[in-house]
Amino acid sequence: MHTVTTIAEVRARVRLWREAGQRTVFVPTMGNLHAGHLSLIEAARAHGDHFIASIFVNPMQFGPNEDFAHYPRTPQRDEQMLRDAGCDLMFMPDVAEIYPHGSQRATRVEVPGLSSILCGEFRPGHFEGVTTVVAKLFHIVQPDAAVFGEKDFQQLTIIRRMVTELCMPIEIVAAPTVRDADGLALSSRNQYLSAEERAQAPIIYRTLQAASRRLSAGEEDYTGIERCGIDTLERAGLRPDYFAVRCAQDLSAPEPARHLVVLTAARLGKARLIDNLQVRR
Repeated sequence: MHTVTTIAEVRARVRLWREAGQRTVFVPTMGNLHAGHLSLIEAARAHGDHFIASIFVNPMQFGPNEDFAHYPRTPQRDEQMLRDAGCDLMFMPDVAEIYPHGSQRATRVEVPGLSSILCGEFRPGHFEGVTTVVAKLFHIVQPDAAVFGEKDFQQLTIIRRMVTELCMPIEIVAAPTVRDADGLALSSRNQYLSAEERAQAPIIYRTLQAASRRLSAGEEDYTGIERCGIDTLERAGLRPDYFAVRCAQDLSAPEPARHLVVLTAARLGKARLIDNLQVRR
């Protein structure tokens, strides 16, 4: 595996692969890799000849009271994990390489509507930061395909919309959520949980499962299902931002829909945890 830090180095390597008629798959990450990321890597290996992973903690997607400065950074461990997984190229730029004029003055990419609902309501500007950096990385890497996890279902939906509307010739591959044995979705932010909080956290998955069962049975009292989800999480000591039932295709209101998704974000101690379950009827 080659590790590079500049845009020019990435483009030179990808140019050689393209000239050889080989397909490139890209996995953008913020590092601090875990088994959930490895599932993205497995998906990438199934969709191309070479795969590139980026490690970049993007300042633009963090709010003023969020954890950019303290976001866990483990570059040496990340590099070893990617090497062991068969990654061909690790792109690890610094902030100046991606935002030469600073992230505050950077040209921005926004997906209106989708970016301001659900998590976007509680993290203003977050998804604008995500789409801006992903668009930049796509232009740098120029992959044939890119892999994103279904755990952040709203982000996946927004990236798909951006790629479609900006006419980017990139296949977006969705990788299923990876969970611990008790159902908690793997996340870098799980390490913020105390032992007691970690024991509480699986209630998120169980609450999503309960909502999913009601929807699978044909129930259409979406407001009641959402209220029940909020109440269950609050009784368990969590502080939910939302618990919502939406159409899986575009996160619109479910009236009626055969393919639904139940999404939630809840705070527990210092961590903000997100999860979702899709429901096909």
